[in-house]
Amino acid sequence: MSLSFALGDLVIHRIIEQETTFIPALELLPGLTPEVLAENRSWLRQAGAIDPQDVLILCFQSYVVRTPHHTILVDSCIGNDKPRPRPKWNMKSDDTYLRALAAAGFGVDDIDFVMCTHLHADHVGWNTRLENGRWLPTFPNARYVFAQNEFDYWTEQNAKTPVAPFGDSVLPVVEANKAELVRADHQIGDHVRLTPTPGHTPGHVAITLGLGGNNAVLTGDLIHSPLQALHPELSVKFDLDPVQAAATRRNVLERYCDTETLFCTAHFPSPSAGKIRRRGDGFRCDAVAANQLKSAQSNSDGV
Repeated sequence: MSLSFALGDLVIHRIIEQETTFIPALELLPGLTPEVLAENRSWLRQAGAIDPQDVLILCFQSYVVRTPHHTILVDSCIGNDKPRPRPKWNMKSDDTYLRALAAAGFGVDDIDFVMCTHLHADHVGWNTRLENGRWLPTFPNARYVFAQNEFDYWTEQNAKTPVAPFGDSVLPVVEANKAELVRADHQIGDHVRLTPTPGHTPGHVAITLGLGGNNAVLTGDLIHSPLQALHPELSVKFDLDPVQAAATRRNVLERYCDTETLFCTAHFPSPSAGKIRRRGDGFRCDAVAANQLKSAQSNSDGV
């Protein structure tokens, strides 16, 4: 199965570290009722978004974006050798991620920028890797781009109580002089722009791609499950401000509804990307496979 999408002069590659069961739906989404879950169970299972025990299935992945000028990695997943409370993440030692990166045609030296939508553990893990007992930047030629207000929030939290992902996956990048702390509307070249999407964390950003338009948006954690498209009011238990997260989610879904912008989610099951369409008072994300998108792109170009 192809894991890349061609969009004009951009190519977006998915680099999957894990696609697995995560947390029961009723636990991850505290506002979800058994009745609403029952109404939606069939299509969620058909979409591969929930298992027979009603545990949500999530993908943990990076996107690598090739523009005419840069190679940009967005959200560096879970990482290896890192103490984490979640068993599937704790002290990993596999080569799945780096093999997936190589299969897409990239080595760690090829990345020009690493961009993090926010600084949770599963979005910063491969920022660093352990070498001779020290955390060093995984991508030695890259500048790491962090939103200033997101960085400031976690700096404050880490000063109160140590935050492991911040300590092992963010601060070593700063200490190596590889970090750029930017405003939440920062741009890289003429194809890549940050968009503030607060709620999940205070400085959470989405990343929009395209020359003179929005060909694609990389959502980060403004949405975790297709069920939240249909019911944007459902926030996950990890959203630091669930009310703001719900408002941000609805606003973003409304913005891209019935457009041709490719909606590239961090955690939806494969293929993880689709087009947003209206469904009642909510929305749906119509999955787009890479080969379908390329075919549509070819037809639109008259090929």
